[in-house]
Amino acid sequence: MARWAKWVINMAVQGTPITGENWTTLGNGVLPTTMWQMTLEWFIFMGLYWYLENILSVGHGTAKGWCFCLESCRNGGDAAAVKTIEADGPPPHADIAPASMSAKYEYGARGDMPPVSLTWHQGDNKPEIWRENEDIQKFKSGVCFIGDKGIIVSDYRKHALLPEKDFKDFEKPAPWIAPSLGHHAEWVHACKTGAPTTCDFAYSGPLTEANHLGNVAFRAAKKLEWDAKNMKIPNAPDAERFLGREYRKGWKLE
Repeated sequence: MARWAKWVINMAVQGTPITGENWTTLGNGVLPTTMWQMTLEWFIFMGLYWYLENILSVGHGTAKGWCFCLESCRNGGDAAAVKTIEADGPPPHADIAPASMSAKYEYGARGDMPPVSLTWHQGDNKPEIWRENEDIQKFKSGVCFIGDKGIIVSDYRKHALLPEKDFKDFEKPAPWIAPSLGHHAEWVHACKTGAPTTCDFAYSGPLTEANHLGNVAFRAAKKLEWDAKNMKIPNAPDAERFLGREYRKGWKLE
């Protein structure tokens, strides 16, 4: 669906994209039982992360369940590095992400395309347009681009242009993005030939960076201004402690 959204947006069918909304019923915020913990080899499972004696961290919200939605929005908008990020949700837990939260991103202009905002909604948190539009409610998890002429909404299985009456004569664009060889096959092909994958690190790096910055803004509890070039947060340097973690020493043979 990311490809379909990009094809349609490049045709400016819905007009100039103004905002993007993502939502999913997926959520973390669940602690495992003690029985689960007893069956794990902690140092193998956690790698070089500090040992957690009683709690298993089961994900970090925006970095886990939403890539498939944010990918469509970012791919469709040709967005570069995010400019600002702010998030909202319950008080942060030390080790797990909330079941419901939201994170808003502001992207700058891209070529002849104007700035655009993107908001991620997780769990019970849904965008206002989803609550008001029955056609969009058919998508339990999805992404929509709101333009000045209409709306594109999609998930990985279906898509629609709204209002339907305005697009009844719409003809689907001819595909122009090269088809994927397959998730694993692309990686193997790149290793063997040096050919780039369809979503190489130049693409997936900023995507993943934006995902994690949603978590940073959530835990920092403030709007962040992101300096992508220097990997800094000029307006909130105290939040930079969430950009990395301290790892324990690795194993060694004696």
